[in-house]
Amino acid sequence: MRTEISFSPLAQIQTELLAVFATDTQTAKGPDAKPQPVLLTSDEKVRSAAAAVLSTGEYKAGANETILLHSPTGLSAKRLLIVGLGKKAKATVHAVRNAAGTAVRYTKPRAIRELTIALPENVADSGVSLAAETSARAVAEGSFLGNFDADTYRTERKDISVQSLTVAIPAGADQNALKTAFNEGVIVGESQNFTRTLVNEPGNKLTPTVLGQRAAEMAKEVGLKSEIYSTDKLHELKMGAFWSVSQGSAEPPALIVLKYEPEGVKDGPVLGLVGKGITFDTGGISIKPADNMEKMKYDMAGGAAMLGAMRAIALLKPKVRVIGIVCAAENMPDGKAQKPGDVQTAMSGKTIEIINTDAEGRLVLADGITYAKSLGATHLIDAATLTGACVVALAMINGGAFSNDDATFDKFQTALSTSGEKFWRMPLADEYYDLIRSDIGDIKNTGGRWGGAITAAEFLHAFAEDTPWIHLDIAGLAWIEENKPFIAKGPSGVGVRSILEWVRSYAS
Repeated sequence: MRTEISFSPLAQIQTELLAVFATDTQTAKGPDAKPQPVLLTSDEKVRSAAAAVLSTGEYKAGANETILLHSPTGLSAKRLLIVGLGKKAKATVHAVRNAAGTAVRYTKPRAIRELTIALPENVADSGVSLAAETSARAVAEGSFLGNFDADTYRTERKDISVQSLTVAIPAGADQNALKTAFNEGVIVGESQNFTRTLVNEPGNKLTPTVLGQRAAEMAKEVGLKSEIYSTDKLHELKMGAFWSVSQGSAEPPALIVLKYEPEGVKDGPVLGLVGKGITFDTGGISIKPADNMEKMKYDMAGGAAMLGAMRAIALLKPKVRVIGIVCAAENMPDGKAQKPGDVQTAMSGKTIEIINTDAEGRLVLADGITYAKSLGATHLIDAATLTGACVVALAMINGGAFSNDDATFDKFQTALSTSGEKFWRMPLADEYYDLIRSDIGDIKNTGGRWGGAITAAEFLHAFAEDTPWIHLDIAGLAWIEENKPFIAKGPSGVGVRSILEWVRSYAS
């Protein structure tokens, strides 16, 4: 999608469709109270063109609610689209991101290839206060996310994407600052879509080897160092936990290592980003039910999130060193597959009793975490579609977040205020670790039915040890089950924005 910025008055912009945001400023209560939509623009001609429809009360400016006006009076635009941000108290920068995505998704099926979005203004009668720079970034992010669809393999697929996006900046704004913020949003949106593209690939198209190739191509494109290893390296490093998952598949594993080393940064923290890259998960010998197993192509969404984050990091160039590691494998049930009751020795030397072969993600992450530490990582974050138990606890609304260090997690919590993604911190405690102590080895790979997301996190904690560490369980967020006004059904790319902002918080 081509992008540009316009500083012309809205009424003078010639475009197929001009989108402006509105909020409901109603303060009156009661059954007879009418919504009071206010356009977030000071352009009087735009306000005049929309005045009649806004006065009827039929348009409420609810979150992502739309209304289209053809041939709006006094405007050069052929169409005027009004997109709601909701009640003024909820008209945040995250609502702007979603509303921009809604504008794009409204435009796509109508064969409109050119779209202009007006950056929201803090007009006096709206009661809304939005920072222009964060709004500019959010508009770019939301627009790119809204332009993505997961119909790659349809033989009669028609490209209905928006080809050209213009963001209209109000007069008097800091043009350079807004250009920088908007371009940053483009990078983040494209990087999240890169993750979504990977997650959307079928297991027969995106094997561990192909995932490694795609990672290396991306790394070369954006200037990251990359090393892609396979079976021999796993044996050399004694990654028994990682290898145990891959040994049942005809497809070899891939250990993907990306390094970002900014110029002039020789000391300070080294951040380790570790992702689960199970390109297809049958469950192994502890095989999953057939229903919905086709979705297990997205069991590499944590690894894909790390690749998307590394892409954005390389392009935005924060002054902090970062190592990205993705442990990619298939979990298959052939005659060489590991069995319940087997004992594996991890890279760290810990022995693991295998209780359930479908608890494989924590096995590859265990060795990935240990390897990141061996490469010098001083702070760790991992992401994985790890447990159904996390979805039971938090539904498909929040991801689970765990940490062994409050200061490290505080930085992540602050990152969420920028990313807009939803994670809920869950507990760690010795009592939970006791549930995964093994009678014949050091640790079991499951702790039973209760507290499954927590015992999985405690398993990873045993390998992170005292290194400051965050674990993100994104099982409930990695795949969107139905279309939303601002984003398509399918892969979400969750985690990219939050991980990026966490990394940037360490930049000198």
